[in-house]
Amino acid sequence: MNLVSFNPLRTLGIPGITYIKPDHSFKEMKTLKAADCLLFPETWQTSFLAYGVKKPIFPSIETIQLGFSKIEMTRALMTVCPEHVPYTEILANTESNRTSVLETFPFPFVAKEVRNSMGRGVFLIQSEQDFIDYADKVDVLYVQEYLENDDRDLRVVVVGDEIITAYWRMGTSGAFLHNVSQGGDICFDFIPQEALDLVENVARELNINHAGFDVLFSNGKAYILEFNVLFGNQGIIERGISVESKIYEYLLRSVVPPYPTSPVTPLKGIS
Repeated sequence: MNLVSFNPLRTLGIPGITYIKPDHSFKEMKTLKAADCLLFPETWQTSFLAYGVKKPIFPSIETIQLGFSKIEMTRALMTVCPEHVPYTEILANTESNRTSVLETFPFPFVAKEVRNSMGRGVFLIQSEQDFIDYADKVDVLYVQEYLENDDRDLRVVVVGDEIITAYWRMGTSGAFLHNVSQGGDICFDFIPQEALDLVENVARELNINHAGFDVLFSNGKAYILEFNVLFGNQGIIERGISVESKIYEYLLRSVVPPYPTSPVTPLKGIS
């Protein structure tokens, strides 16, 4: 299989890879058009690769474009699973909208920057001054209800057409953020099937094929907070799983090259 990667760190060990710098795309058009699949393009590349070069892209164009902005992601989630999304308002940063937020949301509530990951750009708003400090540094107000939880959330990792692993991210008692990058611990025990079914359905509906979904349980109900396209791999490594192998298996199943390849038996469910 003839593959082109724009991100070598995400495709180490995958056979048949040619690496091209994203900025060199138009200089390497002949190579792109000869490829069977184009891997990990940057967001700005996706439209001309999909509609001009007309080659399969991995992750899918839906994954890349929805994952680029919490605004687009949240609106998509509200379309396919509204009952599993925290109450959210996305507003222009005007004085009237600032006033509306303070009148609508009781303290504490959550505010986010629309482009960030690994727990960065997420704020627990506990006072009017906290909100003013947040609003003064963003262009768009992204505000969610605060959900009570047990100092943990669930990371569910989707690669291709399967969930490859899931694990709890455990914060210290009273911690707001549970991300491993923010000091959270990992636990693989007692993963609720409800969360796996929810993520599987959402990934299928939106055609998301490379993402780490963050699921929070509050009062016994699962909520999808967001998903990250370029997710961390510490929990995956601890399970002895190779994301690159999973990607390659999926490409062999889903991308039809112009010559026969060796069959690969897909691994379903959590490894």
